[in-house]
Amino acid sequence: MPNDPNPKSSLSRRRFLQRSAAASSVFAVPCIIPASALGRGGAVAPSERIVMAGIGIHNRGGSDLTWMMGEPDVQFVAICDISKERREAVKQTIDNKYGTKDCTMHRDIREFLAERTDIDGVLIATGDHWHALASILAMRAGKDVYSEKPSCMTIAEGQAVADTARKYGRVYQTGAQRLSEANHVFAIETARSGRLGKVHTAYAHIAPWDAAIMGNAWKPAQPEPPKDEVDWDIWLGPCPWRPYNSSYVQGDWRGLYDFHTSCIGEWGAHTFAQAQAGIDALDTSPVDYKYVDNPTGDGMVTTFANGVKMILSRGDRYWHGSCGERFDGPEGWVAAADGYSKPEASSPALLADFKKVVGEYMARTQRPMNHVRDFFDCIKSRRLTVANAEVMYRSMSAVHAANICMWLKRDVKFDPIKAEFVNDAEANRLRSRAMREPWII
Repeated sequence: MPNDPNPKSSLSRRRFLQRSAAASSVFAVPCIIPASALGRGGAVAPSERIVMAGIGIHNRGGSDLTWMMGEPDVQFVAICDISKERREAVKQTIDNKYGTKDCTMHRDIREFLAERTDIDGVLIATGDHWHALASILAMRAGKDVYSEKPSCMTIAEGQAVADTARKYGRVYQTGAQRLSEANHVFAIETARSGRLGKVHTAYAHIAPWDAAIMGNAWKPAQPEPPKDEVDWDIWLGPCPWRPYNSSYVQGDWRGLYDFHTSCIGEWGAHTFAQAQAGIDALDTSPVDYKYVDNPTGDGMVTTFANGVKMILSRGDRYWHGSCGERFDGPEGWVAAADGYSKPEASSPALLADFKKVVGEYMARTQRPMNHVRDFFDCIKSRRLTVANAEVMYRSMSAVHAANICMWLKRDVKFDPIKAEFVNDAEANRLRSRAMREPWII
């Protein structure tokens, strides 16, 4: 346009047209998006993935981690641990799984929860004394929680976990995985559905090692390592200060009052919930605990408000294998434990309905026979898990009340509604423990 009175305007228009043509040619080239980003070919689109992190992943936690990473819609992106050796080992496991180097490492749980706002949920597999506090901190930070058991050290801690899950609307699952295993589900449903008549007695397995009375001795002091190698203060967390000894960090703390829930809590954290599920008592706890004059609590009779009994058993009188439960009714009995190819029952006729009973449970509840899958499904649906915070709190209240009964060496009565012992100031003082600052709820 040689007669254009404004050559600068003409130049601007030409540049605009040239750039527009170039842009058009770019958009004309096919844009190739990986099928995995769209969720095709069996892959899960990033927008549908559940982003997870581990806190304190050691022995049992390593099994949980492998289990969870097998779910196609789950991706682990971070590890928080007081031990540098464990942080690096878990990072390698996660990175090898996904073929990346993206897993981040963190030492301090407070900094980790503040920094990683992108994480949906956490797997907590620390030592027992950290389970409740870590769960509460994580839920306050907006994370859903899968916590290994025993999930609380006291009745007060269990109540605080349940209150926090409710207040913050978080999904919580305790690692009582037998509530999602077919043999145990069959035993529970057989009892619950009336196939045994009105069940009058349930039995719950307690660990056949250690005792109900725990020690308070300190291990010999060793030189404390640099904080980045092992953060001893964070490892202790809410517990009283103790001198550093490497065996604590390596897991040698069972049988010590500061860190353990006794032989009753070791397996009762599983089996009390299993027994209570079969008698429809997951929303309460026994009201009466009868002291037994032995070191372990073996044979203790606990009784619910409706008169149904739950008896603690250390041996294999009622089952074979570990972590068993049994239910007795006027029309027979049924039992299950680890190592069973199928449950045991008083009559072969009861076992004939195995597939039917388990299938009816799955149809009614819409739950899988996979405990971590139930957790992930509930993260998406926002409904309660099978071993939710209330289930944990009520069954662990029974664990701690049984312990207190053994410690006081006398019968105790407990009010599940008020969460306190009846007219018993000495027992009520044992519902909680002092927590070392700043590691307080």
